Amino acid sequence: MRLLARFLAAFSVMLVALPLVGTAQVPQGLMGTWKVNVAKSTYSPGPGPKSQTSVWATAPGGGWTNTVDGVDAAGKPTHTEQVMMFDGKPVELKGAPVPTTRTFSRIDDRTYQFVDRVNGKVTTTTRVTIAADGKTRTNVATGTNADGKPVNNTMVWERQ
Repeated sequence: MRLLARFLAAFSVMLVALPLVGTAQVPQGLMGTWKVNVAKSTYSPGPGPKSQTSVWATAPGGGWTNTVDGVDAAGKPTHTEQVMMFDGKPVELKGAPVPTTRTFSRIDDRTYQFVDRVNGKVTTTTRVTIAADGKTRTNVATGTNADGKPVNNTMVWERQ
C-alpha cells in the first residue's frame, strides 16, 4: 500500500511539473506581430527588403509558427513559413528562394538563435535579442549567403 501511495504521489508531481517544463521553453517574448524598421536596419550585402512583417503564434502540439510577409528590394512580394519547437532540430523554411532549413534554440528568456542551412550547408547564424521592455527585437545574422558572399545583417523589429 505504501508503494502505491508513493507511486501516486510521484505521478501527481509529474502531472504538474511536466507541463511547466514545456512552458519554460516556449519563447513568449516572440509571440505577436513584428514589423522590420528598415531605416534602423543594415544589410551587407544589400540591398535589404522594402518591408517585412513577422507573425509568431502557437502551433498545435506545443510548437510555434512564424510567417513572414514582405516586399524585397526589387519590389516583389515575399512569403515564408515555418513551424518549430525550439528543440535544435532543423525545420524547412517554406517559401525560401533556395532549399533552406533552420535550427532554432533558446539561449535565455530574451535571446534565441537560429542557424540556416542551404542544401545542408550552414550559411548564417542569427541571434535574436528581445529588448527588456519587449517592444523591439534585434536579429544579427552573420555567415555567408547561398553564393558564398559574407553576410552581416542587423534587422531591427518593432512590436505591433
